[in-house]
Amino acid sequence: MSHHAALTQLLSANAQWAKDVERLEPGFFKESAKGQTPQTLWIGCADSRVPESVITGAKPGDIFVNRNVGNQVNLDDDNMLAVLTYAVEHLGVEHVVVCGHTECGAAAACFGASSSFVPGQAPVTIPVDPADAPLNRWLAPLTTLAASLEISSAPANEALPLLIQENVKAQVDNLCRTEVIAKAWANGKSPKGKEVWVHGWVYDVSTGTIRDLGISRGPK
Repeated sequence: MSHHAALTQLLSANAQWAKDVERLEPGFFKESAKGQTPQTLWIGCADSRVPESVITGAKPGDIFVNRNVGNQVNLDDDNMLAVLTYAVEHLGVEHVVVCGHTECGAAAACFGASSSFVPGQAPVTIPVDPADAPLNRWLAPLTTLAASLEISSAPANEALPLLIQENVKAQVDNLCRTEVIAKAWANGKSPKGKEVWVHGWVYDVSTGTIRDLGISRGPK
């Protein structure tokens, strides 16, 4: 079977990576196959420039992951809620990180659409798509947030960093409103006996560094 050159490169690189890991840490994959005990759940953007394991120097098994367009924590998103539930109540993660990033395409699109936002109407972030297209439905909360900040007339180089940061704060707020987190905090610990903390970070794609926004929350 022939593959596109890009896929061939990925498969070749994977084979070499697996050999290198086994050589440097014999038995790593055999141990990995026994199960996972990550301490962190990462909720990040699907952007290809923000691979959580790479930018944190983590190994397979260190981070449980949910990534989507714009690092959103939508309270009606069953996928996110299922990941959160499994991570906290079954794997026993202690930290849930929402990580946004600079130069975010989702944030830029929502900032652009905020100038035409009409209160009480569902925003259309991507005008070339139908109003009820998946991307427009998904980005509606972020466009609404952008409009609420009243930054549509500000220069993009000032408005976008603010929107990216405020988006992370909003998603941390949403996380803290989930039943999973609320229950863990009410009980003091998760069903796995772990204290659970929620954090907000922003990754700078131009420097490769992560900034902690200092908005962490945990058990009272």
